[in-house]
Amino acid sequence: MGRGPWDAAARLALALLLSLPFFATAWTMLLATAFLAEFLGQGRGQPLSRLTREPAVRALPAAVGGRPVPLDLHAAEALRRPPGLVLVHGLAAAGKDDPRLREAAGLLARAGWAVAVPTVDGLTVLRLRAEDAGAVSASVEALHAAGYRRVALLGISLGAGPALLAAADPAVAGRLSAVLALGGYASAVELLRYTLTGAYAFGEVAGRAPVVVEPAIAQFARANGELLDEAGRRLLDNRDPALVDERVRALPPRARDLLEALSPGRTVARLEAPLFLIHGRQDPAVPFTESLRLEAEARAAGRPVRAAIVGAVGHVEADLRAGLADLWRLWATFYAFRRTAEG
Repeated sequence: MGRGPWDAAARLALALLLSLPFFATAWTMLLATAFLAEFLGQGRGQPLSRLTREPAVRALPAAVGGRPVPLDLHAAEALRRPPGLVLVHGLAAAGKDDPRLREAAGLLARAGWAVAVPTVDGLTVLRLRAEDAGAVSASVEALHAAGYRRVALLGISLGAGPALLAAADPAVAGRLSAVLALGGYASAVELLRYTLTGAYAFGEVAGRAPVVVEPAIAQFARANGELLDEAGRRLLDNRDPALVDERVRALPPRARDLLEALSPGRTVARLEAPLFLIHGRQDPAVPFTESLRLEAEARAAGRPVRAAIVGAVGHVEADLRAGLADLWRLWATFYAFRRTAEG
């Protein structure tokens, strides 16, 4: 009996079905490439915006201890439910409504995520506390309740602190697919050393940069007056890296305990999701050695981790001085994060 048109149609349908994973992977690669091209291009060309629809933005209910957490969901129409992503801002007075943050959330949504963006109160005034992680955890729970069963985390700059602390919480860790820290930090003491003196070091890597964040130091002092007794003021007035440890030891127990609680390097051993790290070599706000420190902590604990120290980003913004090798490492790390998050 000869093969009729139905048999040919069945074989064509089977071939298309078998090729779907390839096309899905190719589309994800294209979106990741277009996202980075638009991010690095700083508005020039806009390949991702040309390829995709503008995402819608709506409020998503979330709360910590009965207190509402301001949370927006950025998502574009799609044939299938996209993976969820909680985007944690760095220092931003407007929180989730910061224009640059909204632009980043929109790009990530165009790249195929459902992006939840909370306002983290401590990061709006540089008054960091361990409880800031609660807003991140609540955002993960809100996405999960909205039907996004696979949720990833992306913490930016100081926002990597509460993001990593939340990711290590046993109540949250099992619901995460991947965690990315962009320009993040491991040790609050080392971050203070760099901010106050410009000195950074990890392993055989060491250096000293100009102190360029004097306004941020003054802002920190205004927002944390209750912590600044005489010992605290002596620490903030110091610009000698050799004196930092001594002046930290002179702080009252409450302040030393806070610095310990705000150091996510001590918690990465409790992560269940793979950790991805991207950091700019010329970062003026957080030294790239902090990502090296996070990577070492994760490896020592046997946790899956991938790091890219590149010239393609400054702090968390694009740096157009990137070479091809840096661009490749940046793309490969971001794409690996995306693929891991999708499962």
